[in-house]
Amino acid sequence: QSTAFIPLLSEARCFRYFLVGSNHAQTKHRVLKIDRTEPKDLAIIDDKHVYNQQEVRELLGRLDLGNRTKMGQKGSSGLSRAVSAYGIVGFVRFLEGYYIVLITKRRKMADIGGHSIYKIEDTNMIYIPNDSVRVTHPDEARYVRIFQNVDLSSNFYFSYSYDLSHSLQYNLTLLHSPCDPGTVEEVHTRSSRQQDSFDIFEDEGLPTQVFHGLQSEPYAKYVWNGKLLERVKDTVHPDWLMYIIHGFCGQSKLLIYGRPVHVTLIARRSSKFAGTRFLKRGANCEGDVANEVETEQIIHDASVMSFTAGSYSSYVQVRGSVPLYWSQDISTMMPKPPIRLDQADPYAHVAALHFDQMLQRFGSPIIILNLVKKREKRKHEKILSEELFPAVINLNQFLPPEHCIDYIAWDMARYTKSKLYNVLDRLSMIAENVVKRTGFFINRSDFFCHTLRPDERWGDLGGSLTSSGRVQTGVLRTNCVDCLDRTNTAQFMVGKCALAYQLYALGMIDKPKLQFDTDCVRLFEELYEDHGDTLSLQYGGSQLVHRVKTYRKIAPWTQHSKDIMQTLSRYYSNAFSDADRQDAINLFLQVYQPSESKPHLWELPTDFYLHQRNSMALTHDRRSYTYWWSEGILSYLPLPYDEGICSENMKKVGVRRVNRYDESIDTYTEFFKPYELTSFDDTFCIAMTNSARELMPKTVGVDPSPFTVRKPEETGKSAVIGAKSSKEETVVQRKTAASAPPPPSEEQISSSSEDDSEDDRDDDGSVSQRSTPVKLLTESGESVRTQEDFLQQSMRETYGLNLAALPAEEDIYCTTVTNIQLNYLFYFSPLLLSLSLSLSLLSVPVSCFATDSIYEVSSPQVDKDNREVFEGHVLTGLGQVRSLCREDILMYREYIKNRYM
Repeated sequence: QSTAFIPLLSEARCFRYFLVGSNHAQTKHRVLKIDRTEPKDLAIIDDKHVYNQQEVRELLGRLDLGNRTKMGQKGSSGLSRAVSAYGIVGFVRFLEGYYIVLITKRRKMADIGGHSIYKIEDTNMIYIPNDSVRVTHPDEARYVRIFQNVDLSSNFYFSYSYDLSHSLQYNLTLLHSPCDPGTVEEVHTRSSRQQDSFDIFEDEGLPTQVFHGLQSEPYAKYVWNGKLLERVKDTVHPDWLMYIIHGFCGQSKLLIYGRPVHVTLIARRSSKFAGTRFLKRGANCEGDVANEVETEQIIHDASVMSFTAGSYSSYVQVRGSVPLYWSQDISTMMPKPPIRLDQADPYAHVAALHFDQMLQRFGSPIIILNLVKKREKRKHEKILSEELFPAVINLNQFLPPEHCIDYIAWDMARYTKSKLYNVLDRLSMIAENVVKRTGFFINRSDFFCHTLRPDERWGDLGGSLTSSGRVQTGVLRTNCVDCLDRTNTAQFMVGKCALAYQLYALGMIDKPKLQFDTDCVRLFEELYEDHGDTLSLQYGGSQLVHRVKTYRKIAPWTQHSKDIMQTLSRYYSNAFSDADRQDAINLFLQVYQPSESKPHLWELPTDFYLHQRNSMALTHDRRSYTYWWSEGILSYLPLPYDEGICSENMKKVGVRRVNRYDESIDTYTEFFKPYELTSFDDTFCIAMTNSARELMPKTVGVDPSPFTVRKPEETGKSAVIGAKSSKEETVVQRKTAASAPPPPSEEQISSSSEDDSEDDRDDDGSVSQRSTPVKLLTESGESVRTQEDFLQQSMRETYGLNLAALPAEEDIYCTTVTNIQLNYLFYFSPLLLSLSLSLSLLSVPVSCFATDSIYEVSSPQVDKDNREVFEGHVLTGLGQVRSLCREDILMYREYIKNRYM
């Protein structure tokens, strides 16, 4: 990637600014000239020339001499330094002239392959036009205050040499893309090559070692300053452009008998349809959903740093609001405003646009984990499930069966209240099946130890195998109503399962399984809690109300009071400060651009029209309701289209030819900075969270493995705070608290702003006898949905048939099942229901029409025998045949509970 140019803003006699950028070693410089005589326009000149240190000193000296008031006068300076900065956020204009936003303070947060990731700590906003030409406006100061309400020092991240808007899989896959060396860009001028580059073969007359580097365009959805740089994007050299993301970034070191493994968590918040909790719900007309965050966990062996020689693995999952037109009315000042559907969407048009984006970026399968409530006395969250499930069914009938969207509906809140069921155990089952379907990314092939000690689960792993390793195909999309508490816990469990497979693939553990209460999982849990708190503060205004410990039912009693305070904090933020935050986000992202010819931002009754473009202009091209995916996507599935080698994608990739010893590709220079005087104790890799220092017991003789189960009081962190420090620390192999029965004092979780509802609190007895519907993914890849009103049961034990295998011909009653048939088969034949669902997934589209038509999909053909079977079930439902009474169902539930639970 390009060299980092760190700007230095200098002022020349108040008529122009000179922005002098340099690399880390200050051997290469670029200069921008900004005219300050334009009151409302931005005039920037970039000569595209690379200066060495001597040349830039001479240039600044001439500017200083030429701008003095009197020639030869030494007392006054013609050029003065205005500010030193680490990067340009962008340029913004309200009603007067342009401002420049500079990063003045940074902090290193992570290191990936020698590429540093920084967090913005402080910024400076400088008005460009001179006071002599400034045309004042009375509302300018108010716009500046609104713009500065977006705290850039809070969870904004950037990197000079690593593309944070893309996943690690995309960035490393890009390195293997074919390029045309004939169209490359020369990086250095003649003077810079002679002055700054050291070539050991130059004196011997041998050719200079030249490398071709690839640089891609950032992914616009996760870039937050794209609009602020749009004005100068085509004017200045790309080295000046630095893109920032919003979300979370954290890194910790896992020491495995002294071998360092870095665990990195990066969350990218979408800049499309962005906003606060109650003001941004559902999706807009372009398929962008509220609170959409892409979370990526990167595991790499830190003993080898480079991308080419090192071992790197990543896993990506997504959270986002339910992709429908829905909202909540906050004018009533209720803690939980009623959910309402704003627009009818019978053909799932907005959901189609959203899943089209996901297929293009992640490939297939797309797996939806819907955690909203399904049983409520007064309909609230259930409204969303009743709309989302038919939308997925409608979209799936046009997709090839092997690429259909998988839908898992599970009422996590109801499971949490039960004393008989364990939430995390069920989430572990879902996570195991999801990771097996999607696989994960790793940039190296299997180790020989995998052949010596094979694991049966490793052979069933999904994804796609390549010559250099594995790639992840598809993604898990998790949602509840707010996508905060429940979603973060579910994502943690999926991430924990993926972490086990990643460590196994790197040869760190002998089987892909991790237990709770180990140093490794505690380290990962702390990362995910920081991740959840940060995202919750950004969207909901408070930290997480329910954490992993809460769902494990091992949280201390003081946690309940903290939950209440977080709930009140979230309510206060939603009621009083979210509107101002939403205005600031709209202004920062340039969704609203001030103008004297239109109403001010604070005068708008709603920002609905700012985010819904189809409400401001008629769309000329109408998407097909049946061929709802973009052209070319199906030909690449299950691989993502964005990572495919095609002319459209190669237009986004630039090829640059650089010297072997150029700083932009020299990992050693980037990481160790040999041109600076540094202290070993102050380096980032020493200061980061360390499992051996923070979590491992201090007693000599204790097993130092981070995969050993320990008691909570045995961790190094508890010893530091003095909790039971005098107790002898021992290693006890025991069951985790996740599989143990909950203590009597933790009968149910209270004080939740997201999970609990007053009208949904039934007695424990009735709750324990009910099951929540879960659709698990079988090892063969097929989907099996359980009944909504019956417990999950083993079909092989009950009916003598293994549904994971292909059923015999005599067991197949029909080949295509309609939704009406499913409604009747739902209550009376679990066996026939499961068979019908499996077979319906194997059906193929039968359309022969190229355009939309009411005859697009022909109706299923059912023969006489199948019709008689169906009519028999219908008569049973009408009561003409004795149906199961309540006592029979309770007896059957009691049998299942005693036998399998």
